[in-house]
Amino acid sequence: MSLDTTQEPMLQVTDLHAYYGKSHVLNGVDMQIMPGEVIALLGRNGVGRSTTAKAIMGEVAPQGSIRFRGQEIAGLPNHRIARMGLGYVPESRDIFPTMTVRQNLMLGIKNMRKPGRWSIEQMLEMFPNLARRADNAAGVLSGGEKQMLTMCRTLMGDPELIIIDEPTEGLAPLIVTQVGEMIAEIAKAGVSILLVEQKLSIALKIADRVYVMGHGEIVYSGTPAEFATRDDIRKEWLEV
Repeated sequence: MSLDTTQEPMLQVTDLHAYYGKSHVLNGVDMQIMPGEVIALLGRNGVGRSTTAKAIMGEVAPQGSIRFRGQEIAGLPNHRIARMGLGYVPESRDIFPTMTVRQNLMLGIKNMRKPGRWSIEQMLEMFPNLARRADNAAGVLSGGEKQMLTMCRTLMGDPELIIIDEPTEGLAPLIVTQVGEMIAEIAKAGVSILLVEQKLSIALKIADRVYVMGHGEIVYSGTPAEFATRDDIRKEWLEV
């Protein structure tokens, strides 16, 4: 993807710290995402990747600067951050189990009077599994279908940037492929993406740049092509 580096970053994170109780989880994270850019945030489990996502979204108290489209959002409540155009797909795949698939999608719409880039019909067309269960309670969906529904519901809010946390965790290979294809479609629509992902094959295929995290800070950044030449980084910070 060709990016205009003269533009202001969509998201600028500077010296971000976060704590769980007395545990210092994030130790000065710096990253930026340009408009339309796909960023993969890589690292072993427990290094702070999900905490970074939660701190940006206001679900964990952040210390430092988080600027979204030039406006400081650090410390704002998460509902205000979401309404500014930041979407979030958590690892927990939160859905409303007693509501139908269609009702879950409708809950994602922020402005009923102003159609966004995505419609319920598009979401159901993209995922026939959801279409077949559109009027069924969401609680009966498989793990993969719940992941798709969570992503689709977030898109219904027409975000400018979407943070997707471990979307392929625990999914069957076929569903992993479908989720990867959906993320690629989101990118084609011009939505910036911060993808927290363990599977390098998915992350490197669609990312414009990668950040590698270790011990609560960014230890490497570069393009997928540059990262492919860095066996030292892969061995030290990613391999188990």
